[in-house]
Amino acid sequence: MGKLCTLNELAALVQGEVVGDGNLQVSGLNGIDYAGNDEITYVTGIKAAVGLRKTRAAACIVPLDLDDPGIPHIRAENPECAAAIIHSYFLAQPFVAHGIHPSAHIGRDCRIHEKVSLGPQVVVGERVQIAARVTIHPGAVIGNDSVIGEDTVIYPNVTIGADTIIGRRVIIHAGAAIGSDGFGYATDHQTGIHLKKPQVGNVRIDDDVEIGANSCVDRAAFGTTRIRSGVKIDNLVMVAHNVDIGENSILVGQVGIAGSTTLGRNVVLAGMAGVAGHLHIGDRSMVAAMSGVHADLKDGSRVGGAPAFDVKEWAKASAVFARLPDMYKEIRRLRKEIESLHQRLPRQTTATETDGEE
Repeated sequence: MGKLCTLNELAALVQGEVVGDGNLQVSGLNGIDYAGNDEITYVTGIKAAVGLRKTRAAACIVPLDLDDPGIPHIRAENPECAAAIIHSYFLAQPFVAHGIHPSAHIGRDCRIHEKVSLGPQVVVGERVQIAARVTIHPGAVIGNDSVIGEDTVIYPNVTIGADTIIGRRVIIHAGAAIGSDGFGYATDHQTGIHLKKPQVGNVRIDDDVEIGANSCVDRAAFGTTRIRSGVKIDNLVMVAHNVDIGENSILVGQVGIAGSTTLGRNVVLAGMAGVAGHLHIGDRSMVAAMSGVHADLKDGSRVGGAPAFDVKEWAKASAVFARLPDMYKEIRRLRKEIESLHQRLPRQTTATETDGEE
């Protein structure tokens, strides 16, 4: 059993209101279908609250406007956020500095805080700076002249290219490649040969960013590829050279962003969305899954389709598209009826035929 907390203590964490026994102790948070009789669960609305009839949970977190669920509960303005805070609180573990594993390789002139955990087969280049409470899991590679901020976690087999700057509390999941060369070539049209354009910039990742497994963030051709604070990037995402992603934006799995495109704050790109290069996506814009963006988007845009356009119009067009086979059959039927009517109509004498008779 983990730590025990009263509902009063948990409510204080999330500025919530306890209804029922505030001294009731719970040992963790779990989903509504999985919670035990010593755990708290949560619901986000009336529809989800139906599950409380069957749950074994001792307590729950509910929206402010939900009727009494019949068990002790915490009323919160945003139950999902409250649950995330409480769940993280239960799972929090103090940092343990295991030091540098004997099999790790550390280059020259590095500045590594004494309170770190560098696992087996980690490779750290030259002149690297690693701050306090950083965890680097086995097999990760950190390039020359990189900087890693406090409380950052780098999972196994991540590759961090040279000159990369990583802020505090960053999480980079297994297999991600940060700072590899951007896809830049000049084509000799006489020979057809593609000449590599050197990529001499870097990548900067600000505080509280999370990057999913096997995602790629390319270094800039010149200057910096920038991932700003609070950005969350899913697995298998491609961020090209000189892209600048604004604060608190979300990139869902298999998103691809071409070079030199900028995203404003709180942009959401749904799964498999693609964005062409040298564009600007305005603050709070949302792009539907599998969409292709080929033009700038104003603040607050909602688009879908390829090429992407207003999401409401796209939804209407998608509904029509699904009906095209039936519509085609109807058109063929109507065409046959029109041809049949033409055949039954009296044959009209044309002006040419009249002239011939004279």
